[in-house]
Amino acid sequence: MAGGIGSRFWPFSRNNHPKQFHDILGTGQTMIQQTVARFEGICPMENIYIVTNKIYKDKVKAQLPLLSDDQILLEPVARNTAPCVAYASYKIYQKNPEANIVVAPSDHVIMKEEEFRRCIEMSLSETERNPLIVTLGIKPHRPDTGYGYIQFLGKSYGELHKVKTFTEKPNLELALQFIESGDFVWNAGIFVFNARTIIDSFEAHLVEMADLFNQGNEVYYTPEEAKFIDSTYSLCKGISIDYGIMEKAKNVHVLLCDFGWSDLGTWKSLYDISDKDENGNVLKGNHLLYESRNCIVRTPNERLVIMEGVEDLIVAEHENVLMICKKDSEQRVKEFLGDAKEFYGEDFV
Repeated sequence: MAGGIGSRFWPFSRNNHPKQFHDILGTGQTMIQQTVARFEGICPMENIYIVTNKIYKDKVKAQLPLLSDDQILLEPVARNTAPCVAYASYKIYQKNPEANIVVAPSDHVIMKEEEFRRCIEMSLSETERNPLIVTLGIKPHRPDTGYGYIQFLGKSYGELHKVKTFTEKPNLELALQFIESGDFVWNAGIFVFNARTIIDSFEAHLVEMADLFNQGNEVYYTPEEAKFIDSTYSLCKGISIDYGIMEKAKNVHVLLCDFGWSDLGTWKSLYDISDKDENGNVLKGNHLLYESRNCIVRTPNERLVIMEGVEDLIVAEHENVLMICKKDSEQRVKEFLGDAKEFYGEDFV
């Protein structure tokens, strides 16, 4: 899934070049390139499909030149993740009704890639044999209010646990309770299922959406596909796969994982996983800091930044926007973005 704009990572992630197309960590690969490379050895390149907004088609082709046009699924408008998953699943089903599918966001960081592959392969072995939806749950190490949480029951299939509840981004008090209880994990937004299983789930829980994408069975992999998708998306309601299916289906199970995961959705998440100087600062660009601690500074190389006597700040400059805010105000970045759009227009978003 590569269609989001990463609004909580503004001003670095922009409408015209969102974060999945950036090399945020300085690895030499963009985030979408890293995501595709992560699946080497799990599935061949011809079985990788990218779902993105049609305005990013050229970016995907430039960064992933080995993909064919049939492997780049272009959404005409953003409709959240349920239509995205439906489009890919119905199209894949037409080619291979027995396919096992992994849904993965394109902008996550995974530090322990061998462990990630082990978790994916374990999940695939279960979905191949059983009509299950598997979600990967990350063992939490802090009460984070920016993530969704999954409550799990006892083991069900092998190492899988039956899912009891999903909770989206709790407040700090509730997140603390979740951590202390020991039966909650972070929702990584990575799902594994058989093509038939997920289509059955759409038909049970998102009936109208299932009917819409089912009408395309004769046009997937043909020149008529793009026109069909344009009209279909205009009729789809915007809903996440979590709300639309995961919270309703009775066959959802979670695999407890620990592979160094971060969704890198916010400035704080970048701070948490980055190397820091002796004063706890994360720095990229040219800078002179005096008596300053626990800041994240990301500015262009042509800019010299001098800071004195400050703590816990985000200083982020990209193109025509400079943002300076408290690090614990990062959840307000979407608010800042909305106000910038309202008062100064699209050029700044």
